[in-house]
Amino acid sequence: MYHPTTRVLAVLELLQSRGRMTGAELAQRLEVDIRTLRRYITMLQDLGIPIVAERGRNGAYELSAGFKLPPMMFTNDEALALAMGLLAAQQLGLAEIVHAIESARAKLEQVLPLELKSRVRALTETITLDFDAIPTAVAGQVMVTLSGAAQQQRRVYMRYRSSQYDETDREFDPYGLAYRQGKWYVVGRCHLRHGLRSFRLDRIVQADLLETRFERPPHFDALVHVVQSIATLPRQFKFAVLLKTDLVTAQSQIIEVLGLLEPREEGVLLRGSTDDLDWLARQLARFPCEFVVHEPDELRAAVRRRATELMRSAG
Repeated sequence: MYHPTTRVLAVLELLQSRGRMTGAELAQRLEVDIRTLRRYITMLQDLGIPIVAERGRNGAYELSAGFKLPPMMFTNDEALALAMGLLAAQQLGLAEIVHAIESARAKLEQVLPLELKSRVRALTETITLDFDAIPTAVAGQVMVTLSGAAQQQRRVYMRYRSSQYDETDREFDPYGLAYRQGKWYVVGRCHLRHGLRSFRLDRIVQADLLETRFERPPHFDALVHVVQSIATLPRQFKFAVLLKTDLVTAQSQIIEVLGLLEPREEGVLLRGSTDDLDWLARQLARFPCEFVVHEPDELRAAVRRRATELMRSAG
């Protein structure tokens, strides 16, 4: 059976998470009658928690808008999930929240029971997360502005610095943000180039919200666009390699930024471009399936050189 105090706190938690609820719904969830529920509501109101009650047979309860709730309570599993989330957040390259993460971890440890505190410390002191790249620092305010603009579907004025340190001004409709290999990107329609573009957040010098509205394409996936953009960047050599495997296997074993995968009757065609054919040959040598180089001839030569190196290493 529930302790009465636990039920009172459960009322607060339900109103916090679900918003408006009828008295019948609350009573059913707490396994009490309506009279007992009203007593719980009165106890919370006596504590200074502004619960608005609607009168009538189907009356409902809800917290006043903008009310700041007292400190939240977490189960052991929820506390561990928070600790893991803070650990992962350190790898996201958000320069302005590094100290906030450390502060949040310290506060979390202060309120944990001794046994759970030792479990959390074991996680944070022994687990290392590999995000495959060194994160690039990003200004938190730029991220807040762009994410808010994407949610509200409002245009932004943006000043962007290229890799050659040239700065340009543009209006931009942000569709979404994505994190890939240590870098943050925003994807949307650029009104300077009149097309869909992706921009690195660490190169955005300024981003200001405008009043102009736009309509985001339905079900747009910013991460998919970023991956495809990186894979199809114009480079010195275009290549096509037929992989003797199926699409599912190829997708699970080949890094997405290497190129685009196209299913064919005889296997999967990998298309892309590169400036370093010897690097590409080393990547191909790691594949667990047979492959056939369709183009260019220079890639065939690079694969032969890699094969010779491997034979020499084998003795």
